[in-house]
Amino acid sequence: MPQAEGYEYELSTMPGWAGSSWYWYRYMDPQNTGEFASRAAIDYWQDVDLYMGGSEHATGHLLYSRFWNKFLKDRGYVPQEEPFKKLINQGMIQGRSMLVYRLEGTGMHGQAPVFVSAGLKDQYQTTELHVDVNIVNNDVLDTEAFRNWLPDYANAEFVLENGKYICGSAVEKMSKRYYNVVNPDDVAERYGSDVLRLYEMFLGPLEQAKPWSTSGIDGTFRFLRKLWRLFYKDVPNTDDTIWIVTDEAPTKEELKVLHKTIKKAQEDIEHYSFNTSVSAFMVCVNELATLKCHKRAILQELVLLVSPYAPHIAEELWAALGNVPGTVSKATYPAFNPQYLVEEAFEYPIQINGKVRTTISFPLDQPSAAIEQDVLANEVVQKWLEGKTPKKIVVVPKRIVNVVL
Repeated sequence: MPQAEGYEYELSTMPGWAGSSWYWYRYMDPQNTGEFASRAAIDYWQDVDLYMGGSEHATGHLLYSRFWNKFLKDRGYVPQEEPFKKLINQGMIQGRSMLVYRLEGTGMHGQAPVFVSAGLKDQYQTTELHVDVNIVNNDVLDTEAFRNWLPDYANAEFVLENGKYICGSAVEKMSKRYYNVVNPDDVAERYGSDVLRLYEMFLGPLEQAKPWSTSGIDGTFRFLRKLWRLFYKDVPNTDDTIWIVTDEAPTKEELKVLHKTIKKAQEDIEHYSFNTSVSAFMVCVNELATLKCHKRAILQELVLLVSPYAPHIAEELWAALGNVPGTVSKATYPAFNPQYLVEEAFEYPIQINGKVRTTISFPLDQPSAAIEQDVLANEVVQKWLEGKTPKKIVVVPKRIVNVVL
């Protein structure tokens, strides 16, 4: 190979993406020094079941990965035409940017910049600027912190609304450029990593962009505290708690609440609908609290349900339930039993001349004639009948009863 005197040709010219476009095969056989992966390992592990990544990879890593896989298939090294069975592009968690409005013509040539509050900005010509979200609380700017934020704003002046500077806002990509980045370590330090993890899943559907708002995280924190109180009771005027879990047999209503949640969680996991799973857990805990349920048979299954979403508190409660040695992560996930969701009665709306006046619960197997008799004997119905004899009573099973005068 000819070369100029005193210079050496660069021979390592393979692009970086070449080494990062077939890594999943290397994971199958990482200690193999003779080939990238043995055919036995490839046949055993096969293709990737689920690839999850941002949509920005569609014209980069994903494109190159498919190219390399097809090349390896054509050369007989791998049996699969495509590298990944399923692709999910998770939505971006967006930030809520805070905005200030600088009066045009100010802040130049040593002149103090003047900032106009959001509610007054339409009365002036202003320039919109981003401001650090950490010096804004409930849209109100900490003006002193703002002056200390950047040297250019040290002598800033403000046109206020009712004595406050109100910032504007916009939902945008989290970026240092927009000063709207939230440090997850700070959230975990204040609330705990389980709250952070739950709240991220609760924000919205996996594949949709979701705006981050710290105002909503308190609800997730309260949910975990309410879960904890199914197991422990606070001792008044102290920091102590009392274990209140019992070994009583669960009621039908409690089993119904549990298995309704198991069914929902299983369906949501299969469809990657983690946000609605978290909602189902919140409903379940509220219903169990209303029923004053502190029964081991129910709560142990609930801990297992919650464990993939809030693993740390689940591990604590699992151990407190006596499952030691052992870890909740190795336990069998609860199985849904449809028999607990079979309804034994139906709550009928009772109409008088087409208007609902009350509701009455009847067993599902109660005959229509018996339903008619019970409806006519009901005090509320008697009040609306005013002594009149109905022309007819229409019973639509599992739907409605209509009394026609």
